[in-house]
Amino acid sequence: MQKTDIKQKEAVSVEEMFSVGAHYGYSKTRRHPSIASFIYTTKNKADIIDLEKTSIMLTKAQEFIKSLGARNKVVLFVGTKPEAKEVIKNTAEALNMPYVNERWIGGTLSNYSEIKKRIAELENYRKENKEGGLEKYTKKERVVMAKKMERLARYYSGLVGLKKLPDALYIVDAKAESIAQTESHQTGVPVVAILNSDSNIKKIDYPIVANDTGIPSIKLFTEAISNSYKTGQMSIPVIPVKEIIKEK
Repeated sequence: MQKTDIKQKEAVSVEEMFSVGAHYGYSKTRRHPSIASFIYTTKNKADIIDLEKTSIMLTKAQEFIKSLGARNKVVLFVGTKPEAKEVIKNTAEALNMPYVNERWIGGTLSNYSEIKKRIAELENYRKENKEGGLEKYTKKERVVMAKKMERLARYYSGLVGLKKLPDALYIVDAKAESIAQTESHQTGVPVVAILNSDSNIKKIDYPIVANDTGIPSIKLFTEAISNSYKTGQMSIPVIPVKEIIKEK
């Protein structure tokens, strides 16, 4: 994809947001007080999100993500609700980024040293399996190990390759992923998140108030964030070969 194509896909109009139902909030009774100013109106007891304001928030989030892409920083993609799982996995893998799309394991950020051990255990097992190193174990031992690794793979496969705390989190549904959001706050990792009318916007660094349940809406915003990261990567200056040689 050409740089101009990515930039075009990076831009999201209010009309596009409307077409995917990004304006659909929850019932007024579920509204969090911090979201009040981002509600355009209430229709049939359901909140309608002000997409003009969403557009402004998305632009701010994209600028932040673009700055991360320009420095090759790591963004951890998080979305465990059924509607977000596939989008999160596909987007993260396309960017070669870590992700969590099953269950957020408590301590993933706040106790990362322990989580890192489990990731390493999974990596070592896969390496041994590939190189035939498991043959030294008995059949019974291999069966036990395989079952353990199956459990680890379910929750940690998306984190393989993550060697340190991520530089930012991208979350689909801040309320559903409240533990991830809390750990991010504790560890100082900034958060970009899609959140609906039931979430506390004050706890998110770069909030995007929009429908966080509809798959088309999730896809639209996640793709926009992804393309912003790619645009940032393309802005990295290329050092001429002769300059590299000169430095050596």
